Amino acid sequence: MEFINNVETFMKGKEATETLQALDERLQKYRFLEINLLQKRARLRRQLPDFEKSIEVIKLLESKQELSTHFLMSSQLYSKARIPPTETVCLWLGANVMLEYPLEEAKALLDKNSSTSISNMKQIEEDLEFLRDQITTSEVNLARIYNWNVKRLQAEKAKGESQGKVKQNSPRSG
Repeated sequence: MEFINNVETFMKGKEATETLQALDERLQKYRFLEINLLQKRARLRRQLPDFEKSIEVIKLLESKQELSTHFLMSSQLYSKARIPPTETVCLWLGANVMLEYPLEEAKALLDKNSSTSISNMKQIEEDLEFLRDQITTSEVNLARIYNWNVKRLQAEKAKGESQGKVKQNSPRSG
């Protein structure tokens, strides 16, 4: 949306209430898009540390040494575990799907997903910046058109009152 420099010119031949309603609808769409992008950004921010942790675990598994660790069995309950050297790892892919991958393929997949998430985050940030500009411009345009309409209505009312006084003061013929 472009900034309206001259409201008078912009509003020629247009109805103020319809124009205000259309601008308000557009503003609501921008805000809806902004909320969706903020949710996507939050989801990506939560995923990135998981990718990094998974990549670190795969690096440990690639060392081909037996590992000892503690794992969460249930809330506040941990158990010791021994992880023998392995060539494969299982990854959650989402939608209750888990697949077994060789370590190198799993690491490549996680690296790819991580870099895709980072590039998506950059795109979302650019989109959010654009949306914020559009929201600000829309809000300013709405305010300018509203104020223009208020002044126009006040001028019409004042003009109508002054014409009414002139008719009252004129001599009657008859």
